[in-house]
Amino acid sequence: MKIYHNQLSNTLRQGFKPVWLVFGDEPWQKNNSLSAIKNHAKSIGFSEVIRLSTETSFDWQSIIDEYQSLSLFASQRIIEIELTSIKVGDVGNKALLALAERLSNDINSGHAPQDVIFIFHGGKLDGPSANRKWFKSLTELGCYLPLYDIELKSMPQWLNNQARQLQLNISPDLNALLIELFEGNLLALEQELQKLVLLFGSQHISIEDAESIILKQAKFNPFQVIDALLLGDCAKCITMLDQLQQEGMVPAKLIWVFHKEITQLYAMLTQLSQGESITQVYKQYRIWDKRKPLYQHALTHITLANVKIAMMRIADIDLLSKTSSEFNIFILLADLCISLYHGEKTAPLSLNYG
Repeated sequence: MKIYHNQLSNTLRQGFKPVWLVFGDEPWQKNNSLSAIKNHAKSIGFSEVIRLSTETSFDWQSIIDEYQSLSLFASQRIIEIELTSIKVGDVGNKALLALAERLSNDINSGHAPQDVIFIFHGGKLDGPSANRKWFKSLTELGCYLPLYDIELKSMPQWLNNQARQLQLNISPDLNALLIELFEGNLLALEQELQKLVLLFGSQHISIEDAESIILKQAKFNPFQVIDALLLGDCAKCITMLDQLQQEGMVPAKLIWVFHKEITQLYAMLTQLSQGESITQVYKQYRIWDKRKPLYQHALTHITLANVKIAMMRIADIDLLSKTSSEFNIFILLADLCISLYHGEKTAPLSLNYG
């Protein structure tokens, strides 16, 4: 079966599952999910945890050996396997498929294992990996928990839930400030909430009480900047770029992402201007339903003339990043964001801001 993070607590209460598969890149949800699964298992007698990691030269047979072996220390064991790469290779594929078949045979023969729980976890799965036979077989035997970034619109509910669990009484203004400062970094936000528990307990916390002790640790990635850009939120783009610069983001990565997106926007706008339907364009560029509102905004607010200006500017920025150390590339990328929507105003201005 497949569930989501907000369904985990109820699923754990529904009964024993021999296999858990936890995959995704969002660190707070991953830590929280793994802790919840292991704590629940320990509460029903699983006292031993065996940890394996599929690094170079990993012996895949050891997973099956652990399943078949008897523990010298505990009758109920958690076998935790970290997949350091979602590409398990032929040997890994065969071993995991053999494990799934063995577990399935034990269950079908009436000897379902109640003394071993497998927890597989790793980074975000791509489509081909999630469709491998071994993964589908293990999912059928247990529970697959994919982890996705929590969207900004869902952050208030997440924060309220966390505050309630910690018995924190925070004001609406402080709630909004925490979301603004820690968007994209739930792990740091959770740490900040723990700090507020220690300092204020259950008493009411106003924005004035907490503002001076809250550290700004918002963590963004280039793709979140693109999402803000598609929505036309240039101010947010600039805030994110500033944060990425402070975190030491390599400019070349950002330039690549911007170049790819602007080139695609140019192609999409050109096809629309030639009479193609928006449906056809979305299909050609494989725009998911979830992302269509972002592109709907961009394609109706960005002109073909401005995207041409942006293409020239990203080419200049790329050249400057490779030939000169005199320019702050993050400032130039902020100019690029503005040019995409207001190119008629930035076109006369030179990138040589010095």
